[in-house]
Amino acid sequence: MKEFDFVIVGGGSAGCVLADKLSENAEFTVCLIEAGPKDTHWSIHLPLGVIDLMKNKSLNWQFNSTPETTQNNRKVFNPRGKTLGGSSSINAMLYIRGQKEDYNHWAELGNKGWSYAEVLPYFKAVENHERGADEFHGVGGQLNVADSRSKPVIQDRFIAAAHNAGYPLNDDFNGKSQEGVGYYQLTQKDGQRCSAATAFLTPNLSRKNLTVITNAHVNELLIKDKQAYGVNVTIKGVAIEIIARKEVLLCAGAFNSPQLLMLSGVGPKEELTKHNISVKHELKGVGQNLQDHVDALVVSKHQHNELLAYRPKAINWFIKESFKYFSLPFNKNTQRKGILTSVVAEAGGFIKANKQSTRPDLQLHFIPAAMDDHGRNHKMLFNYGISLHVCLLRPKSRGEVKLFGKNPRLDPAITLNMLSDKNDQEYMINAVKIARTILNQTPLIENNLAELSPGKQVQSDEDILKFLKEKANTIYHPVGTCKMGQDDMAVVDNQLKVHGIENLRVIDASIMPTLISGNTNAPTMMIATKAAEMILNEHC
Repeated sequence: MKEFDFVIVGGGSAGCVLADKLSENAEFTVCLIEAGPKDTHWSIHLPLGVIDLMKNKSLNWQFNSTPETTQNNRKVFNPRGKTLGGSSSINAMLYIRGQKEDYNHWAELGNKGWSYAEVLPYFKAVENHERGADEFHGVGGQLNVADSRSKPVIQDRFIAAAHNAGYPLNDDFNGKSQEGVGYYQLTQKDGQRCSAATAFLTPNLSRKNLTVITNAHVNELLIKDKQAYGVNVTIKGVAIEIIARKEVLLCAGAFNSPQLLMLSGVGPKEELTKHNISVKHELKGVGQNLQDHVDALVVSKHQHNELLAYRPKAINWFIKESFKYFSLPFNKNTQRKGILTSVVAEAGGFIKANKQSTRPDLQLHFIPAAMDDHGRNHKMLFNYGISLHVCLLRPKSRGEVKLFGKNPRLDPAITLNMLSDKNDQEYMINAVKIARTILNQTPLIENNLAELSPGKQVQSDEDILKFLKEKANTIYHPVGTCKMGQDDMAVVDNQLKVHGIENLRVIDASIMPTLISGNTNAPTMMIATKAAEMILNEHC
């Protein structure tokens, strides 16, 4: 078949949800197109495989930014999922919704229907929370949300240290209040990853009205007379046209969605003409408004055997822990527990940078290992160490996505522009100090040795800022490049329809007008759930 009612571009978190919800109606035919392979690789489903996924070129786009002038001209690494499930198949599986104020702010910007009270039902509708249903959680949905099955004692020690530093305890960051420290809830089921593909796509592959095409690169959205009618896609080396009788749904993510719009002649006129792309519709905001959580790591050597490290005692502990995962003749009580179910960042929290803050503005992720360069620097693992990520939840800095050229096989030209805003710099300097304070509380301080990063020589605000420019990174939450709104820089309206183009919607994290206060995977699935209802209401 080369004609369908709905053509979905991108088999990530949003695309999988849409494929499920739209194909549930047997009247419609749905085609889902994914650039990457099927989600069959072992590292996707084994939670600790997240370490391998960071460097897996076939499952991870592994984008690098352009040289960042605000960060000593470094190219910043941006991993994104390139497989069914998208980034939900390679992420750390943390289930976080953000703060109610985030969504209320979207509504205040003129996006009717997107307040917290209005989006909460969509979060709950697709959730199967193992703790049970309540005011904030649902059961019976496809997406399984569970507590961690791997809780090494070092994670408890971190939580105690953070509490001793003055931060409250919280056992549900998605409940009444986000503030506090504790264990994250995870998109896992029975000790394995529950990605968007596992939850929403795989159970429905037998539907006759659903076609899933993998290893297929979309080159262009087909647009004529301000109306989208399909896509040009390369499959096994052959370029073909796939027609959408009703709508094209662009779900390629915060980097690829604006890139594909521009390649198709929709975007800033200056950028399109620069690359000899015919302007089909000028939209100045395409690729603008890029936001991500700027993140820094404080790392300490730590005397403890139960850590992820290339050291004899740690390896021996790891092997013993691994037996808790596999069903073996001498270990019949195993129910997929232990370190192999670990997402590495089990514990963390949301805290206020100062007493004047009205709500949390920093997020913590604790790592039971000495970490550097997104975990790709394996030399650090020869240390017994612990690391604490600290990221700014609502940065003011803004970046952009442009093109390197009109060849659709080129990466998007990403400029994060992190730390360009002085307020962000001040927040992050304070964040590093807070992370140090937490790591130097009991019981962690009892086993701490030398600080590996930033290092004891980095003390003044000027030195910390220099460290941040050299080492700060993204925490993988890009949004905003096809923002929702009605102003001159908006790309979609509150129904996620592209301004000025009929039969075309963008449905992914790129539509967020402002970055939510936390991990972005759960909100992306909420966006797709709400969008599916809008689409069905319009066409049924």
